[in-house]
Amino acid sequence: MKVLFTQKVREYTSHLIRILYEKEYFGFEEAAKKYVDNLIIDIETNLPSMQHKNAPKYFDKYGKEMFYANFRKNKQTTWYAFFSKYKEDGETIYLVRYIANNHTVAQYL
Repeated sequence: MKVLFTQKVREYTSHLIRILYEKEYFGFEEAAKKYVDNLIIDIETNLPSMQHKNAPKYFDKYGKEMFYANFRKNKQTTWYAFFSKYKEDGETIYLVRYIANNHTVAQYL
């Protein structure tokens, strides 16, 4: 099993570090980087073994027939990884196409 991220998701996570720091969710940029790095590691490590649901049609703009899984980071914030799953040379590939949190997408789930 392999977990991969699209280029857009990689760009978003890089941008997310700056957003979290500038909006003062973290007092230090390094703390924001660590938070985002831990989120990515959590997704890479745990996504294949997690229960997942079919993503609502609203998310088809990021890819057709996707699934999603949730990653709770604290009492206020749950992150959602939206992904496609396919087989290549007998190996299951999880391609993460979009990441968002409950503050921005909960109303669509």
